[in-house]
Amino acid sequence: MNTDLKFYWTLFLRRLPVMMALFLFCAGIGVALAIKLPTVYSTTARMLVEAPQISDLPGTIQTGGAEQLEIIQQRLMTRANLIDIANRRKVFGTNTRMTPDAIVAGMRNATDINRSSGANRATLMAVSFKAADPQIVAAVVNDYVTLILNENTRLRTGRAESTLAFFSQEVDRLNTELNLQSERIVAFKSANSGALPDSVDYRLTRESLIQERVARAEREIANLRDQRQRIIQVYEATGRIQAPEQDQRSPAEKNLAQLQSQLESLKLVYSDTNPRVRVLTTQIAQVESQIAAEGGATGGEDVTQESILNIALAQIDSQIASQQQSLEEDNAELDELRASIKQTAANGVALDALERDYDNARQQYSAAIARRDQAQVSEQIELSARGQRITVIEQASVPNRPSSPNRPLVVMGGLGAGLAAMAGLFFLLEVLNRTIRRPVELTKSLGVTPLATIPYMETRRHFWVRRSLKLTLLVVVIIAVPVGLWAIDTYYLPLDLIYSRLLTRLGL
Repeated sequence: MNTDLKFYWTLFLRRLPVMMALFLFCAGIGVALAIKLPTVYSTTARMLVEAPQISDLPGTIQTGGAEQLEIIQQRLMTRANLIDIANRRKVFGTNTRMTPDAIVAGMRNATDINRSSGANRATLMAVSFKAADPQIVAAVVNDYVTLILNENTRLRTGRAESTLAFFSQEVDRLNTELNLQSERIVAFKSANSGALPDSVDYRLTRESLIQERVARAEREIANLRDQRQRIIQVYEATGRIQAPEQDQRSPAEKNLAQLQSQLESLKLVYSDTNPRVRVLTTQIAQVESQIAAEGGATGGEDVTQESILNIALAQIDSQIASQQQSLEEDNAELDELRASIKQTAANGVALDALERDYDNARQQYSAAIARRDQAQVSEQIELSARGQRITVIEQASVPNRPSSPNRPLVVMGGLGAGLAAMAGLFFLLEVLNRTIRRPVELTKSLGVTPLATIPYMETRRHFWVRRSLKLTLLVVVIIAVPVGLWAIDTYYLPLDLIYSRLLTRLGL
């Protein structure tokens, strides 16, 4: 065991210059980064999503707090916003030659947005930004906060205004539709005024009445025709006309009484200007004139039986014509009533459909008015900021101390990397070296136990050459590492950018 420790210690001392060169290289990189990395300042603003102060109404924002913050974050980190803020606040200097894509990438890398929410927990958002100038950092975060608040206000008021505009348009549209439907109903009722369901009872009653009148008129016509035939038969048989013993009135007087009775019946239904009433009035006047003429004739001279026959037949024919005209009028009216009654069912179905559409439009119109009124109240709620909103609970302030880099930690990281590189190099050389260097290795490899071992005899010249090479390598490392780092930083790419790209590739 002691022999092994001495052997490895000897190897360590022999390889120490190379390992020291590697250690110094890593340590130099760490020191260079600690010196070269720019000072970075960072500040944070914290915001809270508050619940609505008034119960939700149609038109107020209904999205959850986390979803709302996600929407606002996506709109905040748009290309246009980032380029505008970077140029306005001169985040990358005044003479930067960065492309727009590089500016957007740099702004997104420097921006950190954290959101937290959950059951029975408040919904929070923290926005932070890091840059080399503390004033720029605070200004950029405040610009972010302004955009977030403006976007939140635009979301709330925009949705309320859109809802109000939509329901206002719906009210106007439904009002127009309601008026058109009313006009359709009025036009339909006007076109079918005689065949509507609300008057079907009257028309049925009227139909029964007219049917009775038609039957009575037909009986009267049949009786008059029979009477006329009997008068002719009596005259042909006896040569004279005899009036019935029970009735001493003349045929003209009987006809006058019958016409007056019909006129009284018609006046119960129609007005004096009705054509049927006027016809009967004319006929009554004619019969009265005829009776007056007959009275004068009988008083002045004898009347022949033939004249009486002609007068009686004329009176009966006049009655038959009157009854026939009344019958035709009643039949025409009866046909119209039957046609209207038959059409009533179809008209009732069509009218019910029109009225049903009218009721539906009226209900939708009333609902749209109610929703529009609610949307107006919702708009007032959003404009007065009493709905769900985002408030700033901690403004971004100008930082007093830089947040990064942690220069001692960077130096310690370089030193740790150098020590790890030394250990790794020593282990690697030991694993790759398969030569026999100790008696125990000779015994393990060849199965032979040596009686004695003779160490390598190094000449003085070879010793100084080896020492000189090691010293030269150490000096080269000490000088070349800083010079190489300076050359890389000056002529190729700044070390801070190389470091940032390396962290980005590593996902750190």
